[in-house]
Amino acid sequence: MPDATTPLPVQTPRDHGGGLDAAIARHGGDRRGWLDLSTGINPTPYPVGPLPHDAWTALPDAGAMEGLLTAARALWQVPDALGIVAAPGASALIARIPALWPDLGSAQTGGRAHVPAPTYNEHGASLAAHGWTLTEDQPDLRVIVHPNNPTGTWHGVEMLGAPRMVVDESFCDIAPERSLLPHLPEGDHLLLKSFGKFWGLAGLRLGFAIGPRHLTERLAELIGPWPVSGPGLAIATA
Repeated sequence: MPDATTPLPVQTPRDHGGGLDAAIARHGGDRRGWLDLSTGINPTPYPVGPLPHDAWTALPDAGAMEGLLTAARALWQVPDALGIVAAPGASALIARIPALWPDLGSAQTGGRAHVPAPTYNEHGASLAAHGWTLTEDQPDLRVIVHPNNPTGTWHGVEMLGAPRMVVDESFCDIAPERSLLPHLPEGDHLLLKSFGKFWGLAGLRLGFAIGPRHLTERLAELIGPWPVSGPGLAIATA
């Protein structure tokens, strides 16, 4: 049995749920006859009404983005001292988070990350791709998914003790009172939120990172301009 210093395996390739087309091709039927339980996405989505013409034809403007971030702050009761950044899905943030600490992602410095398994495999895969070692022993960074995907496990505040933390609350809106946001310590700690899971609009691709402003501002730089589409902005702020 491996000890705590043994690097944890990374699941490759990056397997995910939601492959309904492949399931239909193998087992038959059509989309109306399937209930996809492989993703944990609300099967009763928020109704989407008609969208304004310029949501499709114009580049998203800064005012629309500010409106989105203001609505997100109100929904999740984000403290004024913390920053918030939007992205085309939480996975887009997960892919960029390792670049926030480039000095820890090299073979020379050997950044160490604890990603308790089993869990959403993009976290471990993204860190490993940036040169991090996945291990439980004295991690520089700990990632927890709260509640965990796929086990549904909820974590306590005692898990927030690493020097750097990523708390993925993509599924937490089912029980907002259990969010760890009020307990997030000062320092290099980020909390992720997903729009698509709870509202049943995963195809919209919209996620958020909450944390100290120096980290959220750097994430915004890494993502680049127009991170959310015009239709996405219109639907999310309706």
